[in-house]
Amino acid sequence: MHGLLLIDKSAGMTSHDAVRKVRRIFRTRKVGHAGTLDPLATGVLPVAIGDGTKVLQFLLAEDKSYRATFTLGITTDTLDAEGQVLLERPVPAFTACELENICAEFRGDIEQLPPMFSALKKDGVPLYKLARQGKTVERKLRQVTINRLDVIDFDSETVTIEVACSKGTYIRTLVSDIGEKLCCGAHLIALRRIQSGVFSINECRTLDELQSLEEPYSVLLSMDQALNNFPVVQLNESAAAALKFGIPPELSQVKLAGGLISGDLLRLQVDHKLAAIARYAPLRSKDKRGDFELIRVFVSY
Repeated sequence: MHGLLLIDKSAGMTSHDAVRKVRRIFRTRKVGHAGTLDPLATGVLPVAIGDGTKVLQFLLAEDKSYRATFTLGITTDTLDAEGQVLLERPVPAFTACELENICAEFRGDIEQLPPMFSALKKDGVPLYKLARQGKTVERKLRQVTINRLDVIDFDSETVTIEVACSKGTYIRTLVSDIGEKLCCGAHLIALRRIQSGVFSINECRTLDELQSLEEPYSVLLSMDQALNNFPVVQLNESAAAALKFGIPPELSQVKLAGGLISGDLLRLQVDHKLAAIARYAPLRSKDKRGDFELIRVFVSY
């Protein structure tokens, strides 16, 4: 039993809690997830079963979209509603235009300081463990990309936004930074992941719904379906045979559905079954290493 589940994670549980429940439902230990959600957060959580865990590395790199609601005027140590209040400030009156102008400053490539309450590690220790001990350590700014940031609703105390962003973006930090621009601070009170790569919240099932199914494996996506945003390259017989020995194909050995761009990640298929993930690298052929760089080979084909 191998493949990918699209879970709508509920609030109050960790991503690991969701994995444990999936293990019980499917009676297997080989389960993993792509993209951690905090207990406060809900929404799209791709969970892989069996050999499906081999595709998680590609799903983790995908962009994400969120709907976030935050309260103005209160700053907490965790930057969300689960933390201790550090500071309360009056919220100045602001217009929709002023809020839009502030949000515009965060669109595109920006730098974020990872919060202390995060899973990043310092000398092998997660930052959140250090934070719970009252410690603060130096963190490096990291660049992320905000592809879309729209104001959905607001009043004098709360704001709701939708954000499409690159992997590694901290929505709590984004919310806090917007609050500082408004000169009153802010903290996150609700977060819902509505998109992960090509997968939408509308495709997801809650764990309760999954558990109620007589045949839960019937909703599993295949490993190939899990990567259906990657272009497909069909291998001929000689390329398929060589691939079993870790030899990448040449362009003359494949059938293309469209043009390729150097650096593209692709699905290599044999008889329309997923065989490998590779990067198109035509310059490699000069070194007699084929036109594709193998990233992951699946023996199941």
